[in-house]
Amino acid sequence: MKKIQAIIRHYKLEEVKNAISEIGISGMTVSEVRGFGRQRGHKETYRGNEYIVDFLPKVKLEIVVQDDMVPKTIETITQVARTGQIGDGKIFITSLDEVIRIRTGETGPEAV
Repeated sequence: MKKIQAIIRHYKLEEVKNAISEIGISGMTVSEVRGFGRQRGHKETYRGNEYIVDFLPKVKLEIVVQDDMVPKTIETITQVARTGQIGDGKIFITSLDEVIRIRTGETGPEAV
């Protein structure tokens, strides 16, 4: 099993959620996060003063899938979340040693 973490733009969340559901993924965790990469923030003016906003708001999705679903999941997220502009986000993939459902004690793929 793999854990896919995707950092995407806020306004792309609903589209990505719907696309992920269409390929058969039934669950994900969503967190609001702040960060920066090449985009490096932007300047804002508030009451006549200029401020640099370094950390931009993004959304982090965490999805656990079987190994055979990884390519399709990545392709779906990439196609739907892409705008072609700096700041579209990143996808990180990590291996999971074990997954346990707390309520039932199920482990492995059955726990997802």
